[in-house]
Amino acid sequence: MAKPTAPELTLLSNGTSGLRYLKPNDWALIADKASRVKFKKGDYLMHSGKRPDGVYLLLKGTAQVRIPSQGRHPSLGPGEVCGEMSFLENGRASVSVVAMEEVETFFIDRATLQGLFELFPHLGSRFYRSLATNLSRRLRDLIVPALGL
Repeated sequence: MAKPTAPELTLLSNGTSGLRYLKPNDWALIADKASRVKFKKGDYLMHSGKRPDGVYLLLKGTAQVRIPSQGRHPSLGPGEVCGEMSFLENGRASVSVVAMEEVETFFIDRATLQGLFELFPHLGSRFYRSLATNLSRRLRDLIVPALGL
């Protein structure tokens, strides 16, 4: 599949804005089952209203999150994840994500992740804890500026 390199696994496991509770072995399992996907500047990683059916783990480059109701457009960079809300809800993307430069990712689909979680329940626990923490931080980043704190 993706054949992760040691620097890529280090980047993913050391990221503070991504799936921070995963251990190096967790990353190796996920990256081994993931597909490597590259995007050119201006390509969409995700389209609002469409089902991505998995998550993207950014390895290189930056992508912009386009939130229809917001004036600001947060950026995602190496070590971060996108598609987690759709993954959790098994639904459509609520935002579009556009490559701001060349972007390289690992993409892992829902069925493969669920299979890994069945084989390795602790991986699932750390994965979901990481998603919850990440989503909480993103929500806080949206709320705090609006409150003027």
